[in-house]
Amino acid sequence: MTSPHPPLLSPGYKSTVLRAPRQAPILLPHTLTELTGPVLGEGPVAAADADLTRDGGGEAQGQRIVVHGQVRDADGRPVPDTLLEVWQANAAGRYRHKWDGHDAPLDPHFAGVGRTMTDAQGHYRFVTVKPGAYPWGNHPNAWRPAHIHFSLFGRAFTQRLVTQMYFPDDPLFAYDPIYHSVPEFARDRLVAGFDLSATVESWALGFRFDIVLTGAAATPMETR
Repeated sequence: MTSPHPPLLSPGYKSTVLRAPRQAPILLPHTLTELTGPVLGEGPVAAADADLTRDGGGEAQGQRIVVHGQVRDADGRPVPDTLLEVWQANAAGRYRHKWDGHDAPLDPHFAGVGRTMTDAQGHYRFVTVKPGAYPWGNHPNAWRPAHIHFSLFGRAFTQRLVTQMYFPDDPLFAYDPIYHSVPEFARDRLVAGFDLSATVESWALGFRFDIVLTGAAATPMETR
């Protein structure tokens, strides 16, 4: 079976040349830290954590969207009680991060991070704004397609998977080495589908992004 995951070394994506391992990994024994479940944030996951559009006493700028989906295993069974975290650029294409030097405005009401738990049927839902494209300096006139980062945790810190969700028909797909590092047959698995049933009338557009953890239909992951 051909793997849907990108190789650790993808020369078109320059930073992988510096960080891809050149020797076989060494297995380290797990301690209590690695074997216990994640404890993220200052308290339990709350419903408000899944709404990225309100921060600092106001409402974020940009096109509101609802992103939802189901997390499944290789046999199509739902994966309940899984912690999902997301992070993204704001509507202008800038992260709230000290190393982001993009000449685009910060939004005081958009932190760009959220989290939620899957329900008993593996479903999740976030409310956010559509992120903007941004320059990233990898090659001349390099721009990242609009995307949202997803992190999924199992029962321990070592059980973490990371992927990216893209939006349909982005013209920047053709120029993005990260998108092209994924085998061609699996790239569509990273692209959300427009979902009219999830659209909130006169308020937000809906997108569906299902995540398959393993197997022939697995969603491509950055870490495995």
